[in-house]
Amino acid sequence: MKKISNEITLNEYSISIGNNKPLVLIAGPCVVEGEKITLQTAEKIKEITGKLNIPYIFKASYKKANRTSGDSFATIGVEESIKILEKVKKEFHLPVLTDIHSPQEASNISNAADILQIPAFLCRQTDLLIAAGMTGKVVNIKKGQFLAPEDMKHAAEKVLSTGNSQILLTERGTTFGYHNLVVDMRSLLIMRELGFPVVMDATHSVQMPGSSNITGGQPKFIKPLARAAAAVGIDALFLEVHPDPANAKSDSASQLPLNELEETLKEIMEIDSIVKRK
Repeated sequence: MKKISNEITLNEYSISIGNNKPLVLIAGPCVVEGEKITLQTAEKIKEITGKLNIPYIFKASYKKANRTSGDSFATIGVEESIKILEKVKKEFHLPVLTDIHSPQEASNISNAADILQIPAFLCRQTDLLIAAGMTGKVVNIKKGQFLAPEDMKHAAEKVLSTGNSQILLTERGTTFGYHNLVVDMRSLLIMRELGFPVVMDATHSVQMPGSSNITGGQPKFIKPLARAAAAVGIDALFLEVHPDPANAKSDSASQLPLNELEETLKEIMEIDSIVKRK
């Protein structure tokens, strides 16, 4: 594997991820549902992370291309969603992470996003990884539910081939039998040994995919998984957060209620400080 860095820096926002730096939060609603709810959620999370002195990256998908049912909500409109993400960046001076699903999307969204996320199901798509790398943006590659953690080196090498070493690797659970995911905490250490900052996605990891015409989930396990990952050692925590998860347009069964975020983060940061201190 080519020379890589275990630290990612978003200079415009003075945020560093990795190299034993304090944990960074990546959080927001699953998908852009509208301007008001998106801006209000971003503002509230920024307020909480500011109080707790946690570096924060806003997350929301402008389009959900991978849904269980063809009737499931996908987007309020691509152009409208992108404009809302741009507004989050401008009004709150927050870096933005969003998914891309095709090589063309990589360039279309690059002005609105600071981090391009490769969905787990697409982590082996060579053209997509190369297109993301060519933008020069940070690329967050989610580990496929079907991959061993050490196999993520191949996905990372595709981005590295473009000269872009700004790469994050994210754990989000591994398929275990039917309609269930399991998180092997060893994967966090294995992926870090590849030389990249590691992220724990504690919300998608509690999903129960394909259990009905919508993806189910067990949100009671979000906090335990986040605490366990922090104890193992992670560089960033990924959480989908919504003010009213039951009525969310996507991933309603696996988002953390916004009113539980602050106390959750207090617990996580205590664990993170102990681990990083050692």
